[in-house]
Amino acid sequence: MTIPSVTDATFQAEVLDTAAPVLLKLWAPWCGPCRAMNPVIEEVAAEYADEIAVRAANIEADPAIAERLAVRGIPLLVLFRDGAEVGRVSGVLSKTRVCVFIDGHLGSAE
Repeated sequence: MTIPSVTDATFQAEVLDTAAPVLLKLWAPWCGPCRAMNPVIEEVAAEYADEIAVRAANIEADPAIAERLAVRGIPLLVLFRDGAEVGRVSGVLSKTRVCVFIDGHLGSAE
């Protein structure tokens, strides 16, 4: 599963203005830990497909997103709900840790 990309031009529509919560992965091509997270994020996207939208933003190609979100390190996952940030977590995480992060902020029963 490929995670759809978000740019500064599409950030408002694809992250802030969506009805579903959005998990945004911030990454850069040179970031090895970011690449290590790809399989985890793809699994999470498939598992939560009916609950959240998962998107990715390349902060090297689109630094305005990094500036807007005050990104200090990557990989970074930011969870949005109703157009507002509700949580963020950084570093290489297991699928279990990502699911706990999502469930903790969305109140999922899973």
